[in-house]
Amino acid sequence: MNYYIEPVARLINELSRLPGIGGKTAQRLAFHIIDLPIERVRELTQAIMKAREGIKYCSVCCNLTDQDPCAICSSHHRDHSLICVVKDSRDVIAMEKMRDYKGVYHILHGTISPMEGIGPDEIRIKELLNRVNNSEIREVILATNPDVEGEATAVYISRLLKPLGIKVTRIAHGIPVGGDLEYADEVTLSKALEGRREM
Repeated sequence: MNYYIEPVARLINELSRLPGIGGKTAQRLAFHIIDLPIERVRELTQAIMKAREGIKYCSVCCNLTDQDPCAICSSHHRDHSLICVVKDSRDVIAMEKMRDYKGVYHILHGTISPMEGIGPDEIRIKELLNRVNNSEIREVILATNPDVEGEATAVYISRLLKPLGIKVTRIAHGIPVGGDLEYADEVTLSKALEGRREM
Protein backbone atom coordinates (compact mmCIF):
# COMPACT_ATOMS: atom_id res chain seq x y z
CA MET A 1 0.00 0.00 0.00
CA ASN A 2 1.35 3.42 -0.95
CA TYR A 3 1.07 5.90 1.92
CA TYR A 4 2.10 8.95 -0.12
CA ILE A 5 0.32 10.92 -2.79
CA GLU A 6 1.98 10.49 -6.18
CA PRO A 7 4.11 13.70 -6.26
CA VAL A 8 5.52 12.98 -2.78
CA ALA A 9 6.15 9.32 -3.61
CA ARG A 10 7.98 10.32 -6.78
CA LEU A 11 10.13 12.87 -4.91
CA ILE A 12 11.02 10.29 -2.23
CA ASN A 13 11.84 7.75 -4.94
CA GLU A 14 14.14 10.18 -6.80
CA LEU A 15 15.91 11.26 -3.62
CA SER A 16 16.45 7.65 -2.51
CA ARG A 17 18.31 6.99 -5.77
CA LEU A 18 21.09 9.35 -4.65
CA PRO A 19 24.17 7.64 -3.13
CA GLY A 20 24.04 7.33 0.65
CA ILE A 21 20.35 8.27 0.84
CA GLY A 22 18.12 5.54 2.22
CA GLY A 23 14.34 5.48 2.41
CA LYS A 24 14.00 7.30 5.74
CA THR A 25 16.46 10.04 4.78
CA ALA A 26 14.74 10.44 1.40
CA GLN A 27 11.41 10.82 3.17
CA ARG A 28 12.84 13.39 5.61
CA LEU A 29 14.40 15.38 2.74
CA ALA A 30 11.21 15.22 0.67
CA PHE A 31 9.07 16.63 3.46
CA HIS A 32 11.71 19.27 4.21
CA ILE A 33 11.67 20.36 0.55
CA ILE A 34 7.87 20.44 0.52
CA ASP A 35 7.88 22.67 3.62
CA LEU A 36 10.34 25.16 2.11
CA PRO A 37 9.04 28.44 0.67
CA ILE A 38 8.54 28.08 -3.08
CA GLU A 39 11.35 30.55 -3.80
CA ARG A 40 13.87 28.38 -1.88
CA VAL A 41 12.71 25.31 -3.84
CA ARG A 42 13.17 27.27 -7.06
CA GLU A 43 16.71 28.30 -5.97
CA LEU A 44 17.53 24.68 -5.14
CA THR A 45 16.33 23.34 -8.49
CA GLN A 46 18.11 26.14 -10.36
CA ALA A 47 21.37 25.40 -8.48
CA ILE A 48 21.10 21.71 -9.40
CA MET A 49 20.38 22.48 -13.07
CA LYS A 50 23.13 25.11 -13.29
CA ALA A 51 25.67 22.73 -11.77
CA ARG A 52 24.64 19.89 -14.08
CA GLU A 53 24.58 22.01 -17.23
CA GLY A 54 27.56 24.27 -16.47
CA ILE A 55 30.13 21.68 -15.41
CA LYS A 56 32.31 19.85 -17.91
CA TYR A 57 35.56 17.91 -17.87
CA CYS A 58 38.90 19.67 -18.18
CA SER A 59 40.51 18.73 -21.51
CA VAL A 60 43.88 18.39 -19.77
CA CYS A 61 43.34 16.62 -16.43
CA CYS A 62 39.72 15.35 -16.76
CA ASN A 63 38.68 17.15 -13.54
CA LEU A 64 35.26 18.76 -13.18
CA THR A 65 35.40 22.41 -14.18
CA ASP A 66 33.36 25.37 -15.36
CA GLN A 67 36.24 26.61 -17.55
CA ASP A 68 38.59 24.75 -19.89
CA PRO A 69 41.33 24.18 -19.00
CA CYS A 70 40.53 24.15 -15.30
CA ALA A 71 42.00 26.64 -12.82
CA ILE A 72 44.69 24.19 -11.66
CA CYS A 73 45.85 23.26 -15.18
CA SER A 74 45.93 26.89 -16.30
CA SER A 75 47.80 28.13 -13.21
CA HIS A 76 51.37 29.36 -13.76
CA HIS A 77 52.10 28.78 -10.08
CA ARG A 78 51.78 24.98 -10.33
CA ASP A 79 54.54 22.52 -11.19
CA HIS A 80 53.30 21.03 -14.49
CA SER A 81 56.09 18.44 -14.53
CA LEU A 82 54.53 16.69 -11.51
CA ILE A 83 51.21 14.83 -11.95
CA CYS A 84 49.22 13.29 -9.11
CA VAL A 85 46.87 10.57 -10.39
CA VAL A 86 43.65 10.17 -8.38
CA LYS A 87 40.41 8.22 -8.70
CA ASP A 88 37.93 11.12 -8.76
CA SER A 89 37.43 14.85 -8.25
CA ARG A 90 36.77 14.44 -4.53
CA ASP A 91 40.35 13.23 -4.16
CA VAL A 92 41.62 16.47 -5.73
CA ILE A 93 39.69 18.43 -3.10
CA ALA A 94 41.24 16.31 -0.33
CA MET A 95 44.74 16.90 -1.72
CA GLU A 96 44.15 20.63 -2.16
CA LYS A 97 42.94 21.01 1.45
CA MET A 98 46.37 19.78 2.53
CA ARG A 99 47.94 22.86 0.83
CA ASP A 100 51.31 21.11 0.44
CA TYR A 101 51.00 19.74 -3.08
CA LYS A 102 51.98 22.20 -5.83
CA GLY A 103 51.79 19.95 -8.90
CA VAL A 104 48.86 19.18 -11.19
CA TYR A 105 46.43 16.26 -11.30
CA HIS A 106 45.00 13.60 -13.53
CA ILE A 107 41.56 12.21 -12.63
CA LEU A 108 40.84 8.63 -13.71
CA HIS A 109 37.08 8.64 -12.99
CA GLY A 110 37.27 5.17 -11.51
CA THR A 111 39.64 2.28 -10.91
CA ILE A 112 40.20 -1.05 -12.62
CA SER A 113 37.70 -3.57 -11.23
CA PRO A 114 37.28 -6.82 -13.18
CA MET A 115 34.51 -7.91 -10.78
CA GLU A 116 32.44 -4.89 -11.87
CA GLY A 117 33.49 -5.15 -15.51
CA ILE A 118 35.66 -2.02 -15.39
CA GLY A 119 38.85 -2.41 -17.39
CA PRO A 120 41.62 0.05 -18.30
CA ASP A 121 39.62 1.32 -21.29
CA GLU A 122 36.70 2.40 -19.08
CA ILE A 123 38.77 4.90 -17.09
CA ARG A 124 40.99 7.80 -18.23
CA ILE A 125 44.31 5.97 -18.58
CA LYS A 126 44.66 6.70 -22.33
CA GLU A 127 44.35 10.42 -21.60
CA LEU A 128 47.11 10.13 -18.97
CA LEU A 129 49.43 8.36 -21.42
CA ASN A 130 48.77 10.99 -24.11
CA ARG A 131 49.50 13.71 -21.60
CA VAL A 132 52.74 12.10 -20.45
CA ASN A 133 53.90 11.53 -24.05
CA ASN A 134 53.16 15.13 -25.09
CA SER A 135 54.78 17.07 -22.25
CA GLU A 136 57.83 17.24 -20.00
CA ILE A 137 56.77 15.14 -17.01
CA ARG A 138 59.41 14.27 -14.43
CA GLU A 139 57.23 12.39 -11.91
CA VAL A 140 53.82 10.75 -11.70
CA ILE A 141 52.45 10.17 -8.19
CA LEU A 142 49.90 7.37 -8.00
CA ALA A 143 47.41 8.36 -5.29
CA THR A 144 44.62 5.83 -5.81
CA ASN A 145 42.97 4.35 -2.73
CA PRO A 146 44.81 1.57 -0.85
CA ASP A 147 42.13 -1.01 -1.69
CA VAL A 148 42.32 -3.92 -4.14
CA GLU A 149 41.06 -1.86 -7.10
CA GLY A 150 43.26 1.13 -6.28
CA GLU A 151 46.36 -1.06 -5.95
CA ALA A 152 45.60 -2.91 -9.21
CA THR A 153 45.15 0.41 -11.01
CA ALA A 154 48.39 1.82 -9.58
CA VAL A 155 50.36 -1.28 -10.60
CA TYR A 156 48.84 -1.24 -14.10
CA ILE A 157 49.66 2.45 -14.66
CA SER A 158 53.13 2.02 -13.20
CA ARG A 159 53.90 -0.77 -15.68
CA LEU A 160 52.79 1.47 -18.56
CA LEU A 161 54.85 4.47 -17.43
CA LYS A 162 58.12 2.84 -16.29
CA PRO A 163 59.34 2.05 -19.86
CA LEU A 164 58.93 5.75 -20.71
CA GLY A 165 61.69 6.64 -18.22
CA ILE A 166 59.39 8.64 -15.96
CA LYS A 167 59.75 8.49 -12.18
CA VAL A 168 56.62 6.77 -10.82
CA THR A 169 55.88 6.95 -7.09
CA ARG A 170 53.06 5.70 -4.87
CA ILE A 171 51.66 7.56 -1.88
CA ALA A 172 52.61 5.95 1.43
CA HIS A 173 50.10 3.84 3.33
CA GLY A 174 50.08 2.88 6.94
CA ILE A 175 49.25 4.04 10.43
CA PRO A 176 47.35 7.35 10.50
CA VAL A 177 48.63 10.17 12.70
CA GLY A 178 47.05 9.72 16.12
CA GLY A 179 46.32 6.03 15.45
CA ASP A 180 47.12 3.13 17.80
CA LEU A 181 49.12 0.12 16.64
CA GLU A 182 46.88 -2.27 18.54
CA TYR A 183 43.86 -1.25 16.42
CA ALA A 184 45.61 -1.46 13.04
CA ASP A 185 44.99 -4.52 10.86
CA GLU A 186 47.83 -6.67 9.50
CA VAL A 187 47.76 -5.18 5.98
CA THR A 188 47.97 -1.61 7.32
CA LEU A 189 50.87 -2.54 9.60
CA SER A 190 52.63 -4.31 6.75
CA LYS A 191 52.27 -1.25 4.49
CA ALA A 192 53.49 1.03 7.29
CA LEU A 193 56.58 -1.15 7.76
CA GLU A 194 57.22 -1.24 3.99
CA GLY A 195 56.97 2.54 3.74
CA ARG A 196 59.28 3.28 6.67
CA ARG A 197 61.93 5.98 6.17
CA GLU A 198 65.15 6.99 7.83
CA MET A 199 64.94 9.64 10.54
